[in-house]
Amino acid sequence: MKRTIVSIDEALCTGCGECIPGCPEGALQVIDGKARLVSDLFCDGLGACIKTCPYGAIAVEEREAEPYDERRVMKESIVPAGSNVIAAHLDHLRSHGETEYLNRALKYLKECDIAIPEKHLPSEQHQNIPAGGGCPGSAAQQFQTAGSSPGAVASAPSRLTHWPVQLHLVTPSAPCYHGSDLLLAADCAAFAAGDFHERFMSGRSLAIACPKLDTGIDRYIEKLVAMIDMAGIASITVVFMEVPCCGGLMTIVEQALARSVRTVPVRRVMMSVRGEVLLEETRNCETAGAPEERPRC
Repeated sequence: MKRTIVSIDEALCTGCGECIPGCPEGALQVIDGKARLVSDLFCDGLGACIKTCPYGAIAVEEREAEPYDERRVMKESIVPAGSNVIAAHLDHLRSHGETEYLNRALKYLKECDIAIPEKHLPSEQHQNIPAGGGCPGSAAQQFQTAGSSPGAVASAPSRLTHWPVQLHLVTPSAPCYHGSDLLLAADCAAFAAGDFHERFMSGRSLAIACPKLDTGIDRYIEKLVAMIDMAGIASITVVFMEVPCCGGLMTIVEQALARSVRTVPVRRVMMSVRGEVLLEETRNCETAGAPEERPRC
């Protein structure tokens, strides 16, 4: 399976920083006078940053998608770029709550006798606290629901247990998805159903998407494959609207299942624009045979 990712021509880059706001993942930073991709784990490959570069220094390249290897990334990309890029990469992993990858990066630095930034030394007690700056809007968070928080005041308690939730921004390896029941919902669905939180979100991890307006659908498929195979999600509930274009959400799930090694049961829920459930069914895919031989869900 292939994925797209941005590449930066350092000879053309002037370090102007015009590309930074164009990266919703916060994976680009200006370090030592050049734009740097501090974490390809979070690069969604959309290329929104390309049109903001006045010097043509950013391009999108397609390459085979291998399982993310923190040690390889440290060896081939991060460490050769210098100490400031190392520090930025570690901060970025911490801000996204990627404790496991952060620990692997720190272990690699220690094994190679490379200086570890002071804030990431084992003696520090704040390694897992989200770092300031960077990309606060997509920083990973987990929290209790309002219904279980003492003193919470809400007429209808929220069932949201993590952030971010937009599929372009979520990290498949985030703890909230490990072994969870995934709710993949169309962007409009929560506005149509007044009891959306209680009816669909309770007990599930959430991701939202719009198959008509969103770009980078291939990246959506890749993320769902990672959730199925790497995060080990137990099931997928797809909530989509009755409008024809919204059915594309099921197509995304079907393509992800066709590419994944594991299979999981899929529950389809079609909702009217008034919030009424028009169709609800659960489909189970056979686990035997190669992925391309399995029936569609």
